[in-house]
Order: sequence, then structure tokens, then C-alpha cells
Amino acid sequence: MLEILFRDEHLIAINKPHGLLVHRSSIARDAEEFALQLLRDQIGQWVNPVHRLDRKTAGILLFALDKQTETQMHQQFAENLVEKKYLAIVRGYTPDEQEIDYPLRKENGVLQDAFTRYNTLDRAELDIPLGNHPTSRYSFVEVTPSTGRMHQIRKHFGHILHPIIGDRPHGCNKQNRFFKENWDMTTMLLHASQLEFKHPLTKEAIHIQAPLQDEFNRVKKIMGWE
Repeated sequence: MLEILFRDEHLIAINKPHGLLVHRSSIARDAEEFALQLLRDQIGQWVNPVHRLDRKTAGILLFALDKQTETQMHQQFAENLVEKKYLAIVRGYTPDEQEIDYPLRKENGVLQDAFTRYNTLDRAELDIPLGNHPTSRYSFVEVTPSTGRMHQIRKHFGHILHPIIGDRPHGCNKQNRFFKENWDMTTMLLHASQLEFKHPLTKEAIHIQAPLQDEFNRVKKIMGWE
């Protein structure tokens, strides 16, 4: 059963688990369950997602319950009128805050502006050696992307050499193996935590929050961030 965070006549938001695809995709033929179909069957009506969330990313996933709302919410996301916040655990000690202005290339080669800012919520140093380092350092960050490029947060944190733990394509294989061997943890530690926007029909200010999933909380406990 999917956790429903918000629902009215026009919109519904769920707390998507890590590893769940939003909808059927030719690039993930191994998947048998999808958020769209699960939610449709759970509430017994038509739904359609109005934005993207990576398979490995957990957190707020917003769906429209009618075509008019779907169109208007797509427009808000396209015009960057929706404020999104994410939580992530990354390698190393990040600065207290930073702005990342680094263009990203689409699959067709076109370069797009991409802008992310973040602030550091906490840091941890584990008394476990890794490679040439006598200890292992990590940071807990809150991330606010102001553009919505594919894998933007993942690519940006890889670019600044603080990759997200559990991110395979853009992360650090050594760290991912370290977490697998020490804690049997393969989850990508990126969570869509907040969404703010103006309701397309009522014009009401909507603020949705999603609690962290169990695996993310397990790693926070390991880090001593309870």
C-alpha cells in the first residue's frame, strides 16, 4: 500500500519508496511494479504523474487526477514555479552551503543550464578506515534545485566530488561497495522531502512533506544523526 501524503479532487501525492519505477519503461524491463499502476489500483481511478522522480530516489511523487490539472501542473514544473527540496547523504565534508552552477548535457548533446544550491545539516566521521583514509566522512545535506534536468542533483554532487551514497552511475563505486560490505546497504540516499506550489485550480498555496524511508533512517542512525 502506497503512503498518501496529500489528496483532493484534482491532485494526489505519495511517498514513493526507493527502487519503485514511476511507470513502465523500456530501459527497466526487470520491473514488475510501478507507482502509476499501484496508485491507480489503490484508489480506483485514473492518475498520471506530473513530474519525474528517478527509480532509486524516494519521496514525494505528485499525480494529477484529471487532464486539466495534469496540463497546468506540467506547465508549473516546466516554468520552475514549483519549489522542490531533497535530502541526501554524500561522501566527505561539504561546505556549510554552496551553489552549483554547472550546465548538463542532454542525451542528444544539447547543453542545458542547471542550477542547484544546498546547505549542510550535519556531518559525521566514522572510525572505519576506507582506502588511504583512517576514517570515513559523510555529510547530510538539504538540496534545492532551481532547474529540473535529468539526474541533476546526482550529477551535480558527483561534479563537486561529494557523490551521493548508493548512486551507481554518477557516484563512487568504492563508497557503494563499502556500504554494501559493512551494512548491506545498496539504497541511493536521495529523498524528495518537500514540494511547494500554487494549486492550479484553487490557487491555494500547497506544501507537501514526506518522511524519510526506513533505509535512509537506518543510515542516519549509523552516522549518529538521530
